[in-house]
Amino acid sequence: MTPSTLLTTLLFLFLLSPPSLTNAVTDPNDLKILQQFRKGLDNPELLPWPDQGGDPCGNPPWKYIFCLNSRVNQIQAKGLNLTGPLPQNFNQLSMLSNLGLQNNRLNGPLPSFKGLSKLQFAFLDNNDFDSIPSDFFDGLESLEALALDHNNLNATTGGWRLPSSLQGSTQLTNFSCMSCNLVGPLPEFLGEMNSLSLLKLSNNNLTGEIPRSLNRSALQVLWLNNQQGERLSGTIDVVSTMVPLSSLWLHGNVFTGSIPENIGDLVSLKDFDLNGNRIVGLVPDALGNMQLDNLDLNNNMLMGPIPNFKASKFSYDNNDFCQSKPGVPCAFEVMALLGFLSGLNYPSNLVDSWKDNDPCGGNWLGIKCDVNGKVSMINLPKFKLNGTLSPSVANLGSLVEIRLGGNNISGGVPSNWTSLTSLKLLDLSDNNISPPLPEFRNGLKPVVVGNHLLDGSPEASSSGNNSPSTGSGNAEPAPAHSSSSDSYETKKSKGKSLAPIVAPIAGVTAAAFLLIPLYAYCFRRRKGGFQAPASLVIHPRDPSDSDNNVKIVVANNTTGSISTLTGSGSGSRNSSGIGESHVIEAGNLKISVQVLRNVTKNFAPENELGHGGFGVVYKGELADGTNIAVKRMEAGVISSKALDEFQAEIAVLSKVRHRHLVSLLGYSIEGNERILVYEYMPQGALSKHLFHWKSFGMEPLSWKRRLNIALDVARGMEYLHTLAHQSFIHRDLKSSNILLADDFRAKVSDFGLVKLAPEGEEKSVVTRLAGTFGYLAPEYAVTGKITTKADVFSFGVVLMELLTGLMALDDDRPEESQYLAAWFWHIKSDKKKLMAAIDPVLDVKEETFESISMIAELAGHCTAREPSQRPDMGHAVNVLAPLVEKWKPFDDDTEEYSGIDYSLPLNQMVKGWQEAEGKDLSYMDLEDSKSSIPARPTGFADSFTSIDGR
Repeated sequence: MTPSTLLTTLLFLFLLSPPSLTNAVTDPNDLKILQQFRKGLDNPELLPWPDQGGDPCGNPPWKYIFCLNSRVNQIQAKGLNLTGPLPQNFNQLSMLSNLGLQNNRLNGPLPSFKGLSKLQFAFLDNNDFDSIPSDFFDGLESLEALALDHNNLNATTGGWRLPSSLQGSTQLTNFSCMSCNLVGPLPEFLGEMNSLSLLKLSNNNLTGEIPRSLNRSALQVLWLNNQQGERLSGTIDVVSTMVPLSSLWLHGNVFTGSIPENIGDLVSLKDFDLNGNRIVGLVPDALGNMQLDNLDLNNNMLMGPIPNFKASKFSYDNNDFCQSKPGVPCAFEVMALLGFLSGLNYPSNLVDSWKDNDPCGGNWLGIKCDVNGKVSMINLPKFKLNGTLSPSVANLGSLVEIRLGGNNISGGVPSNWTSLTSLKLLDLSDNNISPPLPEFRNGLKPVVVGNHLLDGSPEASSSGNNSPSTGSGNAEPAPAHSSSSDSYETKKSKGKSLAPIVAPIAGVTAAAFLLIPLYAYCFRRRKGGFQAPASLVIHPRDPSDSDNNVKIVVANNTTGSISTLTGSGSGSRNSSGIGESHVIEAGNLKISVQVLRNVTKNFAPENELGHGGFGVVYKGELADGTNIAVKRMEAGVISSKALDEFQAEIAVLSKVRHRHLVSLLGYSIEGNERILVYEYMPQGALSKHLFHWKSFGMEPLSWKRRLNIALDVARGMEYLHTLAHQSFIHRDLKSSNILLADDFRAKVSDFGLVKLAPEGEEKSVVTRLAGTFGYLAPEYAVTGKITTKADVFSFGVVLMELLTGLMALDDDRPEESQYLAAWFWHIKSDKKKLMAAIDPVLDVKEETFESISMIAELAGHCTAREPSQRPDMGHAVNVLAPLVEKWKPFDDDTEEYSGIDYSLPLNQMVKGWQEAEGKDLSYMDLEDSKSSIPARPTGFADSFTSIDGR
């Protein structure tokens, strides 16, 4: 239910049962103000009140007036065509709570509403008021809805701005001021008004950007369209964090930048209008896949292919798309150049020129082609370019020259540019390029003079500083562990323990015997001059390992093969010094982008597993057949939120390891590329099996499997909360973040929003709202304060989904059941209603219903309103475990097993077992009466400790 619908319903019910009337005479001051109001009208006859005397609160009361204990409580006189002013002492109606004067022709100055502390609803829209006093909002502490639309306020003084006193209306839910002559920038304090869910400010004179303070706001309706004059500008990135949005109107402004990649996070969005702005770049696939009622992208500067939109109604006329039909791809050179453009933040002079689907057939500024119609030169010196260099340029294999000197380009040179074998000149002089520079295989020496971050570094001196005009000298890349300027990501990740990329091996013993000779072989070959593979990554030992070995992952950049070795000590630099070889210190798990391109077939569309909040997840296959999941964030359009979550995933998953938490296997940071590699979960997300199993042609989950999944998730969350080295809060536990293996065992994923929990059970941490509506704990949604009990609430909602097969939030369901947690609370204790609510695909028998009732009760406890009333995850494990793991003793009345008499002494019993089984136990000294435990075979590993948190 939208805020406006809810408000209308509440108001209707309130008017059906007006406040109780008394026989007391109306407060004299209230009577006086009402008489002044009527007397000042040009058409007083439209208010059928007596000229003198009378009792507005009498029995019967005056028409349009409602009272409470002799005080005027409501005035409802909308749409009467009243003409004239409001009395300037109007705010002396101090008990007024509801004012409905909309759709009249009231004029003159608005009186101050200062001090109307009881006022909840004020509808003054569609009148002719011409000014508003500066103290109008002072003391409106109970205000919930205010409409001032279509009043030309303060026109003679150049308009008015929202005063800071509006912040005092902390309960304000709906604020509408369309065509009310607002000017200037939107105030930052709007982001602090946590109750605000409807904000309509269309057709004013607002300027500047959308306030960053609105990040993650709870707004459901935001209308900022059709501003006059300079209009609103800047990017629209912040709107993609407003997850509850259902209607977003931004048309008729001058917004720039691109559509945020994570626009798909707005799962409730139904109406999105961007018509008539200056939005550039590609239309994100996430937007194309959104089930919108209306989408308007007309009259912008959008580029690339037209998606196959899934919106019910959509339009995209007057843009710069490369094709005219949806779903038709652009030429690969066009996409490569658009990626380059994205990295440079879409400079307007290039956007205006780079149109159509052939860089060589049109007049693309700064692009030169050879006689074969292939792009041979990017020639953009001194174009005032900002941004970074895109890895997509590596797809232009015909490039001979890149001239970008004299700009303000920052960041590093993408390592995959070394694959441009035809490149003869790379001029990056007088920019802001960061080290290290990659080594080009064809002997190319980049021109980098005038890049202060490279001045004095080994890369700079060897790549151009010794001979500025030609860039002479042989570039010798610095070792990754001793770079003169470590990247932010490298510094942050040092010392972290990350899981290795290793194919599952059945049995720890088998792994030990297989890897020892392999390591020995490689060690011998290397001592004799054996060249290491093209990428070597050294991992620290897991804290639970009993020895001092480290695990080594060897990744071949050419073939994409990955092997696993074991050894001790720390890594050393690859002595060959060829290609992109590098050794990453213990604590890092950095992987070459080229390796990931190889294992995903260059991120082929057929390898896509799904779209996440900030990119696409691909399936990859290693040389040994092991599958991995590769999450690639889109280059050039990575928001600060995406980077925060990227770093959080690495930081958290380097500290926690558990069999029910999805393992991070590695990551890649090269140029604009940000890639995470996870273990592959073949059955995908739990949400797919609960809500979409029919469309995917799958079998529905049985009750036994659902119980197993619930227990797996509970154990993973218990580990995060209480058993890891530090206590973490996940913040976004939901069915789509629970992934299933082939055997349907579950693991919790997506740790981008994780927060470190404060020490002490009752302590909370204050943070900006994050997560998914439907799963959010109420205290977190309202106060922003969070404890591990917020995760417990989310887990309770997941239990409800497992029980009912219903999504946590679904606008298509009847209104009373749209929010699953609230609805389930009312039916969980009623056997008949609970039985009716159970997922109809489950075959519920009497014994099954017993466990269902227990899970329903647990779900209720987990979603208790007060955090202190919720159990911890350990209790959830204790409830679920007996339902899943029912052990029964072997039914045998004898005291013998397989012919062995357990009443005999140990050595006689063992001899009997040897004879019965035909085993050779010659390594055991059975005559030694002091030995009570068999000795282990020589060479057997000392211990094999689990590394997954069990």
